[in-house]
Amino acid sequence: MSGDTSPLPFAGELFLTLANQGRLVVDAARADKAIADLERTLALIRSRLRVIRIWQRIPERRVGELPDELMQEVVDAIFVDQLAPGQLERAAAELPKYIQALRRASEARSHRDPPPV
Repeated sequence: MSGDTSPLPFAGELFLTLANQGRLVVDAARADKAIADLERTLALIRSRLRVIRIWQRIPERRVGELPDELMQEVVDAIFVDQLAPGQLERAAAELPKYIQALRRASEARSHRDPPPV
């Protein structure tokens, strides 16, 4: 074994395909909660990516010279990126697919269920 391990795969395309085929069906309340959670996660990921990009453009990087309110954000973002290089970018590309799939799966459920009497 070479020591290389592939990262856990994202399944955004699979979820979209299943939702488009009507094979992924989710209750609206559950879908709404999952979508809200995913949107919060996506916002955090995008924020960390912005921080990393800004940090990479600074010629002389010195964490100790940052304002206290930014220091922890920079440290967190860089640490996550070092632990799993490229995964923030992958997640930023994949999470919108999960969100879209859940929306479609929720809509599919509402079209399948008869209206309440």
